[in-house]
Amino acid sequence: MRSLIDITDFNKEEIDGLISTAMDIIANPSKYAEKCKGKKLATLFYEPSTRTRLSFEAAMLELGGSVIGFSEANSSSAAKGESIADTAKVISCYADIIAMRSPKEGAPLVAGLNAEIPVINAGDGGHCHPTQTLADLLTIYREMGRFDNLTVGFCGDLKYGRTVHSLIGALSGYTGIKIVLISPEELKIPKYVRYNILDKHNMPYEETKSLEDALPKLDILYMTRIQQERFTDKAEYERLKDSYILTAEKMGLAKEKMAVLHPLPRVNEISVKVDEDKRACYFKQVLNGKYMRMALILKLLEEKALDPVNRLSFGDLPLDTTNFKCNNPKCITQVEQELPHTFKCVDEEKGIYRCVYCEKKSTDTF
Repeated sequence: MRSLIDITDFNKEEIDGLISTAMDIIANPSKYAEKCKGKKLATLFYEPSTRTRLSFEAAMLELGGSVIGFSEANSSSAAKGESIADTAKVISCYADIIAMRSPKEGAPLVAGLNAEIPVINAGDGGHCHPTQTLADLLTIYREMGRFDNLTVGFCGDLKYGRTVHSLIGALSGYTGIKIVLISPEELKIPKYVRYNILDKHNMPYEETKSLEDALPKLDILYMTRIQQERFTDKAEYERLKDSYILTAEKMGLAKEKMAVLHPLPRVNEISVKVDEDKRACYFKQVLNGKYMRMALILKLLEEKALDPVNRLSFGDLPLDTTNFKCNNPKCITQVEQELPHTFKCVDEEKGIYRCVYCEKKSTDTF
């Protein structure tokens, strides 16, 4: 039985297979209208969401299935202190598949380790957002006709932007990808993304503070909002919130066939006048996300039918549960009952260990 917690859980061939299925759904919707008849999706959303939650619900309904769940933590037993692990075990009695969003990094992983049904990570804090990445990939494919040999720029909040982290991870499986990272110093890409993905896969990248300088070289521009909910210091948010604003005038610097993506919601980082530009693809992303979630639900349910017993595990990873403690206040280990602080060794020579739940590097020992 498979779950999708991180986009790297699927290899390039599996992602290409999802895209192929999504393209067939687009071409032949009636063929899929009853594929999930009698199946239930549980949407467990511990923080607000419009696109992702409704996209999952629309995907399951268009496959002929049904939906149960909650849209905020206060309307669930989490308000009474129920753990993620217990919730996953309970929901396994009611549904066939789970889509979970949580502000706590690693929460969907904990759910996957305890559920008897597949779990899909619908976003966990600032960590990752793999199904948004699937929407991004289908959009890139439909707009550009390929993934190889593209220059992709990421602009805005690269520190907390989980969609950025996930998409860079997915693009690492393709050849000829060049990355341009556009952000203020305070919102640069996290070191674990740089180390685990960019450096590990030898992906050429450059960093700049100037959107105008980067625009002429880009095939894809991935804009992000400065996420107020990820900041603990509101003054820092106010200082950084207007760092980048894409305008119709700035679009004049870009290639004629460049595609502009954005995971939404938009605040003011893209002028509404850009919506009229044929290169604006962010609303196409929304529709593409539904198709890719349909393909993903089908894949995970089909694989569960073939292997209904085994659930998510850490596999053969070399783990350490005795020497380190995660100090990330947003990590699920800070609130989950009796959850061991577990670390994986990512570089034995340098002695680098990272939390399996949130990917933060360990510097402290018990």
